Amino acid sequence: MSASLYAADPAPQPAAEGTADHLLGVAAGLRPALRAAQEEHEVLGGYSEAVHKQFLDAGFYRMLQPKRYGGLELPLEDFLRVTVEISRGDPGVGWSFVLGAGHAWHIASFWPEQAQEELFTNDFVAPGRTIPRGRAERTKDGYRLTGTWDYCSGSKWSSHAILVAPTFTEENIPLGLRAFVVPRGDYEILDDWGGDLVLGMRASSSNSIRVEDMLVPEHLSVIYDFKDHVLGEEGTVGYQLHRNPVYLGRTIAFFNCELVATQIGAAWAAHDVFDELMTARPTSFPPVMPRTESAEFHRWYGKMLGQIDAAETLLLAAMRQYTELGRRWERTRQEFTPEEDARLRGVLLQGAQLANQAVDLAFSTAGSSSARLGSPMAKYYRDVAMFKTHIAAQWDVTYGSVSRYHFGQPLTF
Repeated sequence: MSASLYAADPAPQPAAEGTADHLLGVAAGLRPALRAAQEEHEVLGGYSEAVHKQFLDAGFYRMLQPKRYGGLELPLEDFLRVTVEISRGDPGVGWSFVLGAGHAWHIASFWPEQAQEELFTNDFVAPGRTIPRGRAERTKDGYRLTGTWDYCSGSKWSSHAILVAPTFTEENIPLGLRAFVVPRGDYEILDDWGGDLVLGMRASSSNSIRVEDMLVPEHLSVIYDFKDHVLGEEGTVGYQLHRNPVYLGRTIAFFNCELVATQIGAAWAAHDVFDELMTARPTSFPPVMPRTESAEFHRWYGKMLGQIDAAETLLLAAMRQYTELGRRWERTRQEFTPEEDARLRGVLLQGAQLANQAVDLAFSTAGSSSARLGSPMAKYYRDVAMFKTHIAAQWDVTYGSVSRYHFGQPLTF
C-alpha cells in the first residue's frame, strides 16, 4: 500500500470486490510485476496484454463508468488513489491507464443517452485529444472526420478515441469545435511512441491516431465547450441521466488531477529506491558511514517524505473540494464556476511541483550509480522530465490563464 498519509487502513477481512479498498489492494499488489516489466513496457510503448487483462478483471476501467450501465461509479478520489498506486509500479503505465480509463467520465458527463447505452456495453478505454486537429464536415448522415491527432495517451488498449476537430458545412462554413467518439476499428494507431523515440513516459502509449474520412453519427458527437460550459438549473446530460454531481463535467481540475496522480506515483517510486539505498549503501563522501547514520541523508529522506506527503494531500484535498462544489450546486444550484475549477488546478499543480521536487532530490542525492542507464531511479527521473514538457506543467501559463479569466478575459487554457 502507499506510504502516504491517506493509505487505506488495514482491513480485518478482505475488501469486497468492486470497492475502492479492494481495487487499491489489487493495484498495490501489482507493483512488483509492474516494476519487473518496466523495460518490456518501455520497448512496447505501453503495457502488456497480461497487465491489460489484470486491469480488466479487477474492474479498473469501470471505476468511473455509471452504475446504470454496469460501472462502479466510484468517487474521483478513489480513482486517483488507484492511479497513484499503479504509477508507483510504473509511472508510464499509470499515465496510459488514467488517460485511457478516465475518459469514461467525459462520456458519462457530456454524451447523450443513446451514445452512453452504446459505448458502455463493454469496458470503455479511450485516449482523448482536445487540441483541435483535422477537419469534420457535417452531412445529412453525421460528420465526415479526417485527420491525425498526436499524443493520444492510452491508445494501445483503447476501445475508442475521443477527438476534437473544427467542423464545417459542406459549403465550408465554420460550425465551431466538436468532440467525436471513434470506435477502434475506424482509426489507425501510428508507430511513433516507445523505445528510444522519446525520453520518458515510454510506456504511456501516447501514439498518434489517424482517421481517414470516417462517418461519425450525430449521437457520437457533441459541441466541445467542456472548459467553460454553464451548469444552470439542469446541469449536464450526465447529471440528468445519473443524478450524481460527479458527472457535472468540470474538466480543468479533473484533467490535471489525472496527470498529477502519476507524478505522485513517480515520487513514491523514486522514494522506494532511495529507501533501499539507505540501508544498502554507505555515504559517498567522508567520513564514510552507513547512510542511516548520516545527518545529511536523514535530512534528505525526511524532506522527500514531506514533499510527497504534501503533494498527495493537495491532490486528494483538491478533489474533495471539487466534489463538494458539485454537491453544492446540487443542493443550491449555485454555479460551480470555471474559475473555481481553474483555481483547483492551481492547487493540484502545486502538488505536482512538490512531487517533482522529491524526484529531483532523490535522483541528485542517491549517488551516481542511480544515474546509469537502465536503473530504476533514472527511469523515474526521465518520466518526470517528460511530464515537465507537458503544457500542464508550464506553471506560468496555467497561473496566467486563471488570472486573465478572473479579470474578464477568455479562459484560454
